[in-house]
Amino acid sequence: MSASYGSTMKGYLGIWIGLICIVGIEVFLTYRNLSTRELIVSLLVLAFIEAGIAVLYFMHLKYEKPSLFWSLIPATIFVLFMMNHVWPDAYRLASLRLPIH
Repeated sequence: MSASYGSTMKGYLGIWIGLICIVGIEVFLTYRNLSTRELIVSLLVLAFIEAGIAVLYFMHLKYEKPSLFWSLIPATIFVLFMMNHVWPDAYRLASLRLPIH
């Protein structure tokens, strides 16, 4: 066996099956009669878990130096912060456009 579980085809297959199971849980939750808040929170948590697994294993971030991983966190926070400041401008500009007849 190689140095880590995820670097083999068997490891990738296991990770892929795990991701499919998370998708199945998401589909199951959408058909339950949960409140909107509970549904959004649970789906977002599962989506973040899926994204984290995909980034770590399929983008090979798990096998990189920790400094690369920790340099991506401030960059991601910066991008999200900037997006938060650009979205209100986009909504404002949409209301300033002339109506199309």
